Amino acid sequence: MNAGLPFEAELDGEPAHRGAHHVQSLERGLAVIKAFHAGAAELTLSDVARATGLTRAAARRFLLTLADLGYVRTDGKYFSLTARVLELGYSYLSSMTLPEVAQPHLERLSADVHESSSVSVLEGTDIVYVARVAVSRIMTVSINVGTRFPAYATSMGHVLLAGLGQEELEEYFAVARLDRLTDRTVTAPDRLRAELAKVREQGWAMVDQELEEGLRSVAAPIHDRRGQVAAAVNLSTHASRTTAESVERDLVPPLLAAARTIEADLAVGAPGRAHG
Repeated sequence: MNAGLPFEAELDGEPAHRGAHHVQSLERGLAVIKAFHAGAAELTLSDVARATGLTRAAARRFLLTLADLGYVRTDGKYFSLTARVLELGYSYLSSMTLPEVAQPHLERLSADVHESSSVSVLEGTDIVYVARVAVSRIMTVSINVGTRFPAYATSMGHVLLAGLGQEELEEYFAVARLDRLTDRTVTAPDRLRAELAKVREQGWAMVDQELEEGLRSVAAPIHDRRGQVAAAVNLSTHASRTTAESVERDLVPPLLAAARTIEADLAVGAPGRAHG
């Protein structure tokens, strides 16, 4: 859903891709929750209405309902999410074998190379972190499980996009906004397509200060039992202490090895889980 596009304009007439089962009120309620983010932790009623495309009256009803349920708090003017919202994501994360399988491998990888490592999955046009080991903080924002970044500007995003089928990739380009985040960000679709083809061929991706100045990262795919790219694992470092050449020489081999061991463990199931 595009921010600022009124729901009435988007939902009226039941678009062909939505069946009779579609619950508009659920979509609207989720849109209200998603209006809050790191740069907008506290919002007024008008802010929420503007961000979601809802009328002020509708936005107010959804906010007060979410407050009744404990997902939102308000001081009468400003609204903000409560920690209870984490339950919505935790149910998904706790049902996955990937984070628990990947975590010990990330810990060993980070200990070996002394760099931060993470695992993420693709959700819409973003990557979402599902496991992480931080050696040091090298970004201006804190990264935790659940953190999202635009896929086109990240090494894990490049790996995940490279793993998409042609139809899925075309759908991505149809909806993704390729904004310039730094002077190095690749925003031309043709250049990004060429980079994804390179990633697909070599089996790993490097992004050099495209998401944030000074941040250099490299990522590799994690395949599921069917051989499809299900997630990505990365190592991130500061450009002031590494070069692109040293990253490729020193970090790519252990990263690829970690990806293979995560895949091997996923193939037999997480420790303590029944094997399927």
